[in-house]
Amino acid sequence: MATGEAPLRLSDRTASAINEVMAGRKVGGFNKLLFAGPAVVASIAYMDPGNFATNLQAGAQHGYSLLWVVLAANVIAMLFQALSAKLGIVTNRNLAETCRDYFPVPVVYAMWGISEIAAMATDLAELMGGAIGLSLLFHLSLTSGMVVTGLITYVILLAEKQGFRPIELIIGGLVAAIAMCYFVELLTVHVSWIAVARGTFMPTLHSSQALTAAVGILGATVMPHAIYLHSGLTQNRSPARTEEGRRKLLRFSNREVVMALTLAGLVNMAMIVMASAAFHVGHPDIAEIETAYHTLTPLLGAGAAGVFLVSLLASGVSSSVVGTMAGQVIMQGFVGFRIPVWLRRIVTIVPAFVVVAAGVNATEALVYSQVVLSFALPVPMIALAIFTGRRDIMGAFANNRLVSAAAVLGTAGVLVLNLILIVQTFGVDISGLAAA
Repeated sequence: MATGEAPLRLSDRTASAINEVMAGRKVGGFNKLLFAGPAVVASIAYMDPGNFATNLQAGAQHGYSLLWVVLAANVIAMLFQALSAKLGIVTNRNLAETCRDYFPVPVVYAMWGISEIAAMATDLAELMGGAIGLSLLFHLSLTSGMVVTGLITYVILLAEKQGFRPIELIIGGLVAAIAMCYFVELLTVHVSWIAVARGTFMPTLHSSQALTAAVGILGATVMPHAIYLHSGLTQNRSPARTEEGRRKLLRFSNREVVMALTLAGLVNMAMIVMASAAFHVGHPDIAEIETAYHTLTPLLGAGAAGVFLVSLLASGVSSSVVGTMAGQVIMQGFVGFRIPVWLRRIVTIVPAFVVVAAGVNATEALVYSQVVLSFALPVPMIALAIFTGRRDIMGAFANNRLVSAAAVLGTAGVLVLNLILIVQTFGVDISGLAAA
């Protein structure tokens, strides 16, 4: 570097090192970490406060019996996050941009509207989660906690000005913190691992309430904004110019998706296991995060309760950052313009403050936000299945028949569950269906 020349930013150094690896001039296992980032960032959407709320209720009320739902949802998530990353790597266009390129204008605006509603529901969950954590840790009001969470989120988002790598490292650190907290939590409870294995690999829905909980878990696990965001994170990170380069990037991307979402899935399962072990026998009526915290203190000690809140706070802050990033990708992709980060934050957090002002129970708001997300979810799933299966868009990288069939089945499964939830919402008895 010449004297007086400004040093390269971390993101520029990372991109340069990636190019060296792609060209074969750098080898070694450590260099594979250069490609880690997009899936790690997207994975935080699978560990957001909405997951805390739905998994807490699922574990307390239904024990270990719904662990299989987390496993199934995680497999679906892996498939669609991998397809989203592939779209960005192969086309250098994100999912929202591709929708604008190939769908009629009325369809594009309808998709944008649905996606913005999903973004607001996402921000509701994230802000409420961070606010609950702060209010319990530092005895703040829920409104004050939301303001503080929003400010912390905004400060972290300023790191985006330095490129992609600082945000990836910050989110990666928060993901590690959440995972470590739940590892510690599992050490404090008595777990029936035989029951865990049965709940994971033997699907059951013993009541209509369990079915509602399953749809909530699905809505909290497979996230529409994460599907949009992943394609945006990969499209310009280190563009490949050749077919062989794209294949190499896809191999690294698929490995990262499997590793990042496996960790996210294990954290979600740990949430249900902890709630089941601590509350299912003796406290099955626990349905609120605040109540869970106050009950954990006498059951497991202040340390376990504190670790629970730290993980909730880390989840709320990190997922709020990722939600804002996704909102920018969605808006810019669908309608072709972007707005300042501070304005984006205001637009999406207003509904959260309205909910608090209306006196809605915080944990119930979290759970219902995940149900809203489950209704928005089929939109990007259908679009992604269509685009990644088209040879005129993907060329040699178009989905094969097996992947296309898996994408169709995953989307159909989500649609069926949502239909069942609609029927249940209108008062139709589906207890027989749940038992079947």
